[in-house]
Amino acid sequence: MDTNLPVTSQPRIVIVGCGFGGLRLAKELADAPVQVVVIDRNNYHNFQPLLYQVATGALEADNIAYPIRKIFAGQHNFFYRMADVQRIHPASNTVITNIGDIRYDHLVLATGSLTNFFGLESIERNAMQIKSIPNALNLRSFLFQNFEKALLKEDPAARQALMNVVVVGGGPTGVEICGSLAEMRKDVLPKDYPELDLKQMEIYLIEAGGEVLGPMSKESQQKAKKYLEDMNIHIRLNTSAKRFEDCKLYTSDTEFIRTENVIWAAGVNGADIPGLPEAVVARNKRVNVDHVNRVQGTTNIYAIGDLANMITEEMPRGYPMLAPVAIQQAEQLANNFKRFMRGEAMKPFHYVNKGSMAIVGRNRAVVDLPGDKHFGGFLGWLTWLFVHLMTLVGFRNKIVTFVDWATSYLSSDKALRLIIRPYKRSDFKDDKGKANAEHMNSTPQYNPTPPAIQEPVKTQA
Repeated sequence: MDTNLPVTSQPRIVIVGCGFGGLRLAKELADAPVQVVVIDRNNYHNFQPLLYQVATGALEADNIAYPIRKIFAGQHNFFYRMADVQRIHPASNTVITNIGDIRYDHLVLATGSLTNFFGLESIERNAMQIKSIPNALNLRSFLFQNFEKALLKEDPAARQALMNVVVVGGGPTGVEICGSLAEMRKDVLPKDYPELDLKQMEIYLIEAGGEVLGPMSKESQQKAKKYLEDMNIHIRLNTSAKRFEDCKLYTSDTEFIRTENVIWAAGVNGADIPGLPEAVVARNKRVNVDHVNRVQGTTNIYAIGDLANMITEEMPRGYPMLAPVAIQQAEQLANNFKRFMRGEAMKPFHYVNKGSMAIVGRNRAVVDLPGDKHFGGFLGWLTWLFVHLMTLVGFRNKIVTFVDWATSYLSSDKALRLIIRPYKRSDFKDDKGKANAEHMNSTPQYNPTPPAIQEPVKTQA
């Protein structure tokens, strides 16, 4: 029981997940008379907004990751356990994990989100996603492996299918990876693959809605769309992906785009944990919470960040699944824990919107600020770089990322084009042929000898 945690008379606050919310909450409780226990399956904090740059060779993985134990070095009330949470048992105030059971006085779920494929099984089996560092490294390897295979193809249609990329989802992730791929096509790939006609490489952005960057202002939507079009990206609005098989992404029963590379950035679900009352889990797997982030129907279980579904008059569909929301909820919850221990009433959460932004490419970004202020271009690009650089965890990560960005800007090059661990889809299939969600979000097991280049996986409709 308790996986060898020290016995204490102080209240134990167990935090599941060390993303933006979990990390900030644990740090804010440093001076509180509590024992803080963080559980995460990875021993590092992952800066998700820059995953797409890892996937496209602009940054290395360790630029955007930082060891959890190093972050909290010197925080004497902090303890970390590397584990997978399997279930919650509210009746006994216990978290059941693969390394043992952990008792809690207060439990905070900060598990974030998982990719939502909306029941499209062929896409879930064969498309790539960017929700973790292993995902990003797999995508990077997969793209460059397909260019190596394209060199060997004599059939023009087969060669182009290996070069074409389709990004599904016109939110910030989809827009940003499209821009990064377009810059690779222009500045990087012609140097590495002079035998290929890179003018044949097509990049498509598919969005089911009527605009890209749906949550942002009309001005930013229009500006981002123009940036993408100027970079020769094919934008298809009001278009949905139906299935992906035989190197074809179907947008209707008969219409398709020939490609081997589909990147899914179209939706997310909350990463809920078994054991919560079914009534509190919403359709998108987010967990209904009250005005202090307490899970409805419980007394000592809380949820923050992407998992928390807090309904208010201003936000009838819940707060957006954004890092600033998670950070502010963590700060408020830490203060509420301190109030609770002083015998004071908890205060409700109120989100302060400080703006939103998205980068499209070099000198191209869009920024929305409170007060109906919008700008873009070079100033927006600098703003995006500064905010993300300052938000990175760790001084070393900030410096190395700044140097990498400066080098890339001056040389128009991305040096990280290494296929260190070759990727094949069959590494992530269970006995039913479906993608194994547990493996897709953890470090995969690879053969010591790199596998031979495989032909594209083909499935039946």
